[in-house]
Amino acid sequence: MPDNPSYTYIIIGSGSAGSVLAARLTEDRNTRVLVLEAGPLDRSLYALRMPAALAVPLESERYNWAYYSQPEPHMDNRRLYYPRGRVVGGSSSINGMVYLRGNPLDYEKWAEVKGLENWSFARCLPYFKKMESCALGPNAFRGAEGPIRTTIPDCDNPLYQAFLQAGQQAGHVLTEDVNGFRQEGVYRMERSTHGGLRSSTSVCYLHPARRRGRIELAVGATVTRILFTGRTAMGVEYLQGGTLKKAYCDGEVILSAGAINSPKILKLSGIGPAPELRGLDIDPLIDLPGVGENLQDHLDYLVQYKCKKPVSIYPATRPVGKLKLGLEWLLFKKGLGASNIWETGSFFRTGDHVESPNLQHHFAPIAISYDGAEKIEGHGFQFHISQMRPKSRGWVRLKSTDPHEAPLIRFNHLAVEEDRQEIRDGIRMTRTFANQAAFDPYRGEEIAPGPAALSDGDLDAFARAKGETSHHPSCTCKMGQDELSVVDAQGRVHEAENLRVVDASIMPTIVTANINATTIMLAEKIADSLRGRPALPPETVAYYRSGPEGTSPSRLDPQ
Repeated sequence: MPDNPSYTYIIIGSGSAGSVLAARLTEDRNTRVLVLEAGPLDRSLYALRMPAALAVPLESERYNWAYYSQPEPHMDNRRLYYPRGRVVGGSSSINGMVYLRGNPLDYEKWAEVKGLENWSFARCLPYFKKMESCALGPNAFRGAEGPIRTTIPDCDNPLYQAFLQAGQQAGHVLTEDVNGFRQEGVYRMERSTHGGLRSSTSVCYLHPARRRGRIELAVGATVTRILFTGRTAMGVEYLQGGTLKKAYCDGEVILSAGAINSPKILKLSGIGPAPELRGLDIDPLIDLPGVGENLQDHLDYLVQYKCKKPVSIYPATRPVGKLKLGLEWLLFKKGLGASNIWETGSFFRTGDHVESPNLQHHFAPIAISYDGAEKIEGHGFQFHISQMRPKSRGWVRLKSTDPHEAPLIRFNHLAVEEDRQEIRDGIRMTRTFANQAAFDPYRGEEIAPGPAALSDGDLDAFARAKGETSHHPSCTCKMGQDELSVVDAQGRVHEAENLRVVDASIMPTIVTANINATTIMLAEKIADSLRGRPALPPETVAYYRSGPEGTSPSRLDPQ
């Protein structure tokens, strides 16, 4: 190690957590940070900044790791496509821009885990508020001065309005702020956009912070391993432009490469399950059986209908429609190009036995797959059903010691009967939702699963054949103190020194929402720990919690 390391911190990954950490750490004048990013700069105005173009980077490997799972044994042995951001800004530069925090009870459950008492909702709320500028803030739940600018859509398409009305007709409450007092119900889907542009963490945190001159950003840099003296991290080895390089720090190495690549890099560095490492001739430095285990995601299904009136956004998929959409957005940053398509949604429970929503709807006024690969010709609309807290668990394992080779990934979706029953219930409840009077003027024939799919066996077959990822992999380096935990409550890797993991992989369990906002909050909170600053004071607020029978609200003051 050089006598005078060049950096205070080295951050591996410039995504939803890495960009936040780089920005917050360099608020201290004497801090110098190297950020290593495997992908290119986020320069594309169209593919990376235009909200409606979200499918473009998902279909391309230019900004995307484009992973595939191993054959999923409970899903007809299909290999599921798992796009992850490989660009400055990481997955915040290519995601669906849905801005949701999760349910307060998610964080209460985290805080029940031994050693994670400081992750209660009351202690997370100040950091959610710190990171955002919301049109509804400032108030007890919302912030108005943070880097992430958000938008609450107008929902002016009649199909969005039909969704909100049908939900209430089906017995769901209209919640005015899904990130506020009450999550459960139908709502307008807040998104991480502002002025018609994507609010990625690179745009909102990293690039403004680079103007200070204390961040060095290296793109096209593939990390091969973390460098150690004994069990103390001192630097990183990486490939850039075909050249093997090393960089050193006198502070900490911070791994923010995401739920797939963070465990991969740990294992390449000798940290992980010893038998797996020895099987690839890697000398185990630290035997941590939990590295790469506990993989969780939200499984997604489409319930689709033809639309009897020409009110869907299907014309925008045709050449003339695309031209009109693009010109309006390019000139004015308005119109459909400024929307991420999902402007309404719902959180709901499949029964009174569930204490907080276990399913989610994203509603779209078009019939099309998430990545745009499967298009239904003609007008239609669809409900995405996402399973919020699956019981099935998967893993990420090394295929080889080649840092350029994708790891082996298996999610084990639908391995547990409870997960399969939730999908059956969710499809049936969604059909009830769609059959409300508000949809009568628009609802045509059911496209998927199809009117003949009625029995449990039919729905199970549909689930196996058509389930897809919601693109929310998490929990593979979880916080905690049990035998499968990898880091402590501040992201510090067990039995190592000067090494942290800070990204979605450290969640102990997946949250009841799209995970991007939670990942940013994690980074904001741990940044204070890294800087030696006291945590923001907890903010105890009352929030909605379903009553014992699921019919009346009660309020819980988190401790």
